[in-house]
Order: sequence, then C-alpha cells, then structure tokens
Amino acid sequence: MIKGIYPYLVTNGNGQEAVKFYEKALNAKVLGVQTFGDMPDNPEHPTPEEAKNRVMNAHLKVGDTDLMLSDTFPGMPYQTGDQVTIALITDDIPSSKEIFENLRQGGNVIMEMQETFWSPSYGQITDKYGVTWQISAMGSNQ
Repeated sequence: MIKGIYPYLVTNGNGQEAVKFYEKALNAKVLGVQTFGDMPDNPEHPTPEEAKNRVMNAHLKVGDTDLMLSDTFPGMPYQTGDQVTIALITDDIPSSKEIFENLRQGGNVIMEMQETFWSPSYGQITDKYGVTWQISAMGSNQ
C-alpha cells in the first residue's frame, strides 16, 4: 500500500545551500539533513572526500507537505530537466516491487530494487513518459 508521495529535488553539489534557501523562501522546517559522509563506511567503496559534505537526503516540511532534496554523487550525470523526481513510499516490500515492475513497462531502470541502509527495498526508474521515480518500502516483507 502506498503511504506517501512527494517531490524530490536533485541538486548538483549545492544541496546544503539549497536547503537553506528553501527553508527561508518557503518558510520550511528542516526535519533532517544527511550527507554522503554520514553513510556507514564501506571499505570496498570508500566515500570520496568531495562527496562527504554533499546532501544525500534532506527532509523539509512545507506547510503540511514533505519536500525532499539530495545532491548528485560526484561523477554522476546531472541533466537539466531531471531536478525533480517523485518519491513514492510503500508500507511493505511486495508493494514496492509491484509498483516498480508496473512503472518499468516501457521505462528505463536507473537502480534495480535492492536493500539499502535506509530501506529494505529501494529502486529508481524513469517511466515511459520520462518521469523519474524513487520507490522505497518502509516496512518488511509482510
């Protein structure tokens, strides 16, 4: 079951600045900011120094609406027009996988569904209409 859907802004290394800008411009409340440097260490894939202060995930509350934001990882492509994606949160893994497969029809997978340290099931896909989705399960296999 879908628990929520909200806009997700993508910035190109200036996410910290963007969070402050939207906080002031939209009278938003910053609920949290995680940087790539906050990720658990992985000796096989160490976080480059230039990525450590980039925003991995920021959560702002604008009125009753959630607004999310992240920077691109250094070296990843940044395309004008792709600054806004849609984050879709489900309450279980089967729902996240079903929605991902539905959106996959005629689309392009950016990141296959997989377990991450923030979600038991997360993936990214651009659908056949060019809309990029971030699908994330908050619950379990149930």
